[in-house]
Amino acid sequence: MSNDGKPVTIIMIEDDEGHARLIEKNIRRAGVSNQIVPFTNGTEALTYLMGPDGSGEVSAGRQLLVLLDLNLPDMTGVDILEKVKTNVHTKRSPVVVLTTTDDEREIQRCYDLGANVYITKPVDYENFANAIRQLGLFFSVIQVPETD
Repeated sequence: MSNDGKPVTIIMIEDDEGHARLIEKNIRRAGVSNQIVPFTNGTEALTYLMGPDGSGEVSAGRQLLVLLDLNLPDMTGVDILEKVKTNVHTKRSPVVVLTTTDDEREIQRCYDLGANVYITKPVDYENFANAIRQLGLFFSVIQVPETD
């Protein structure tokens, strides 16, 4: 998984330790060896993604894939999704939404905001592995244009 020789870093935003371990295990089982940077709350994750100044410039040269749990202790994943997808520096980063809800409206809202894949927990790990692999292919095949 790389683009322009830069390996993709997987940002995992998941507050449940058990889920986080399962997700990581299954990413590895899918044959993905990329670095995983875990966060247990939205505040720290957003600081990493957007920088202390919130401009997102810190992510300008990064190749990121965001795994986002919607139910976080400090904010909703939808807020994070919206920030990531409306920022010029991060909007091209694929976001995989993980959640325990299968509420149609919430799912639609995530897609409207630009989520790439939506996975309901407890995750069907075959599907999850396939989704990650497909995103991996997506990275290796598509040259991301550096324009808006």
